[in-house]
Amino acid sequence: MSGVTELICYPVKGCAGTSMNDALLTPAGLAHDRSFMVISEDGVYRTQRRHPRLALIRPAVSSDGTRLTLDSADTTVRYGKVCLDVTTSAPRRDVDLFGAAFQGIDQGDEVAAWLSEFLGTPSRLVRVPPEHDRVADGLTPGPSGYADSSAVHLLSRSSLTLLNRRMAERDAPPLPMNRFRPNIVVDSSPGGGDGHDSDGGDWASVPHTEDRARRITIGGAELGYAKLAVRCAVTLVDQEAGARQGREPLRTLAGYRRAASGGVVFGAKFSVARPGKLSVGDEVVVQEWGDAEL
Repeated sequence: MSGVTELICYPVKGCAGTSMNDALLTPAGLAHDRSFMVISEDGVYRTQRRHPRLALIRPAVSSDGTRLTLDSADTTVRYGKVCLDVTTSAPRRDVDLFGAAFQGIDQGDEVAAWLSEFLGTPSRLVRVPPEHDRVADGLTPGPSGYADSSAVHLLSRSSLTLLNRRMAERDAPPLPMNRFRPNIVVDSSPGGGDGHDSDGGDWASVPHTEDRARRITIGGAELGYAKLAVRCAVTLVDQEAGARQGREPLRTLAGYRRAASGGVVFGAKFSVARPGKLSVGDEVVVQEWGDAEL
């Protein structure tokens, strides 16, 4: 069978992820995923595309979402931690996410000063307001916080294995899964089937089969396929170093994963069709298949 091997939440957009054994899947994705966003003083989003040091910020959010801690993985300078009580009652402010206008709740001057020092540029932190009504597009539209697009990014281990094999042919070193910042990593169980089970069996053993999954159940939760994940310069950022490292994987992906609509794709985005609890080890069953878009 195919099952969940990793669950990763990214409380602050662009910052490091937190691995979990269990997670609540809400209508807008994993609980607290991309609930916060770093912005410039004039409200424009910050991501690793231009600020790779975001990868070195380690967020931790309480289970009820009322407490957030930011810690630094930069061992060259002592930044300490900043802890804050999350506010949802502060005045809203306009924020820009990829040119789209949304609202954010500013989390105060203390965390803003910490982020500004760490990133070396004036920055502030905002939270998604409770009234946030963004709906991401795709084959299955759905609610989304401050994620790039759809709420859930799913990637199979076999897809990464194939990419690393192709990069090895270029004498490029293998890359870890965190270069792609997925929420759900799926792998096949040892001794599973051939990866072609139409009823959703050991499908994850075949690279990029997630491209064709249109409806997935994991425990009591259900995901609906939205679109392929178009990759950007964030994949060039070493998540441990907080800095760009060469041209991979985009150079290799361009050779075999170029989409007809432009760009290179790797993994798939999903909307939440039915919320529920997810756990590492849960079986991932494809209930409906479609045609690959490549």
